[in-house]
Amino acid sequence: MSPRPAPYAVRLARPSDLRHLAAIEDAGGALFEGLWGDLGGDPLTDPPPTGGHRADRPGFLLVAGDPVVGFVHVLEIEGAAHLEQLSVHPDAMRQGVGTALVRAALEEARWAGHEELSLCTYRDVPWNGPFYRRLGFTEVEDPEPWQRRLREHETALGLDRHGPRVVMRVALGRPAGT
Repeated sequence: MSPRPAPYAVRLARPSDLRHLAAIEDAGGALFEGLWGDLGGDPLTDPPPTGGHRADRPGFLLVAGDPVVGFVHVLEIEGAAHLEQLSVHPDAMRQGVGTALVRAALEEARWAGHEELSLCTYRDVPWNGPFYRRLGFTEVEDPEPWQRRLREHETALGLDRHGPRVVMRVALGRPAGT
């Protein structure tokens, strides 16, 4: 059985795409409220960074669709690739958009010379840990110092009150033809 193609093309974000990113991320808050109830005042429902803010950070932004229905933001932190955010608008979920974005991010990070891609996520939330495990990510037993600092920041924000959060990683290998 071959993978289902995503109905939306994935590409590097253009400046005109950036204005859509915060709204897409914000729309996902309803999923967490459906899981945990009212999240008023919770950091999960804080206003997300603007697309311009994301674009100004080292790394890359990929988007799906035109107009944009989802994005993945990968940061470069201390020379490593880290998936900072994956967001798909709820109207476009369960169509392969998130999977296509993650696979494109893996390829982009590989071509940038990274050996692995990491992320921090909820271990048990279906569209978090289990989703990434299906894509080959595994939990990191001994995080790098910069990954520990990310987790410490998340803990200080109070994200752990909703359940266990973990650092995950996937090995990238070498790009074909190199």
